[in-house]
Amino acid sequence: MPKKLILLVEDNPDDEFLTKDALRSGGLAHEVVVARDGAEAVQWIFTEEESNPAVRTPDLVLLDLKLPKMSGFDVLERIRSDARTVGLPVVILTSSSEQQDIKRSYAIGANSYVRKPVNFAEFVRAVQALGVYWLTVNEPLEGDN
Repeated sequence: MPKKLILLVEDNPDDEFLTKDALRSGGLAHEVVVARDGAEAVQWIFTEEESNPAVRTPDLVLLDLKLPKMSGFDVLERIRSDARTVGLPVVILTSSSEQQDIKRSYAIGANSYVRKPVNFAEFVRAVQALGVYWLTVNEPLEGDN
């Protein structure tokens, strides 16, 4: 299976480390790029490949909601508003269990909403399950990514 690209949008260095470690330890040795705020995530996703050949559309976005500069909601709205990324899998990976956050995320196009477990082992299992499903089981839209 060719390596896929995961865009992890996370401002907490500890959660970044844990997520990357969980993917690696679960045998998901895919490339992980980190954006530490919402504006950086949008810039990464919408940089034209012609202007920077090192950039490509991610195969999966793991998106926190509470981010500096631009919220996860705003990032998701921007992703869903562009025909090039409307089918890009976006999983909300956040500490919020607020029903209003869950409803809003799905209303604006999240593919999945996962609350970050507090327990380390549960967090690792959740991230590994997300990676396996979205990168190996799920069939993306043709022409996307």
